[in-house]
Amino acid sequence: MKILLITSLLLVAAYGGQVQKDDLQKIIETVNKSGAKWKAGQNFAENTKIDSLKKLMGLKRDKLLKLPLGAKHSIPDSSIPDSFDARENWPQCDSIRHIRDQGTCGSCWAVAAAGAFTDRVCIATNGTFTKPLSSEELLACCSECGNGCNGGYPFSAWKFFAYNGLVTGGDYQSNEGCQPYEIQACEHHTTGKLPSCDSLPMSKTPKCQRKCTNAAYSTPFSSDHHKIKQVYTIDGVKEIQKEIMAHGPVEAGYTVYADFPTYKSGVYHHVTGKALGGHAVKIIGWGVEDGTPYWLIANQWNESWGDKGLFKIIRGKDHCGIESEIVAGIPKL
Repeated sequence: MKILLITSLLLVAAYGGQVQKDDLQKIIETVNKSGAKWKAGQNFAENTKIDSLKKLMGLKRDKLLKLPLGAKHSIPDSSIPDSFDARENWPQCDSIRHIRDQGTCGSCWAVAAAGAFTDRVCIATNGTFTKPLSSEELLACCSECGNGCNGGYPFSAWKFFAYNGLVTGGDYQSNEGCQPYEIQACEHHTTGKLPSCDSLPMSKTPKCQRKCTNAAYSTPFSSDHHKIKQVYTIDGVKEIQKEIMAHGPVEAGYTVYADFPTYKSGVYHHVTGKALGGHAVKIIGWGVEDGTPYWLIANQWNESWGDKGLFKIIRGKDHCGIESEIVAGIPKL
């Protein structure tokens, strides 16, 4: 599977230029006529350039860094339910329901990591800590994580949580927390109240600032950090499920193909189109739809995209590599 993912990514070099209206429509028609388990539709604008989509796929694959496998949970296999939704299991944690927006930056690796870490701190404190943790500090200040808006490593991001920690920080212009996200939110969709992502230039990695950028936030930067005490990967479908049941959402990496951006509903599986690159997201649960097992996943292209910001993908077959690169950690309280 690893070889397949790497091979798929190498195909990106041969797939450049602009997606024309007919190309997008052809993908949508091909999916919807194929008998696929999902429905496609016009998500991105007709003149969206493939390069702008590829640049959103900021997942880099770790080649050298190795993390330990998480300890197997004592939860028996028979206790794993047919369906699970972290939003319903921990209703006191609004962050699980919140869909972040990476904007015109290949920061999926950072935004998904900060989102899952936020959820886990809330869960570990039984909802007494509900502030969002900052995608901004991770994106800007983790030099070991990769290249900021040009992509990064989720495993390194979680290691950063262990030795540096993460300050609080909400969405763009939220004025929430120590370091809110400074990259403008935009529509990864044909219509909406935000500016089209394709109308904005690709963002540069923000400058690392060792201070709170929100002047209204009263907690000092030095005392606002929250850390992870244990970082690990999870291997195997049942262990991923048990990990989510025990501690909350996890970060996952997978390969995005050209049909994925057209996702609207149903259980995604690759039908047509070449690889665009690697992407990182947050798995928040699972279920079964029309007999097909799936993972329930939060993307970070705001709620206008897909199924209110969410999508489902086939579970149990490591489809697109979705089960191969799972990383998480235990918050240090």
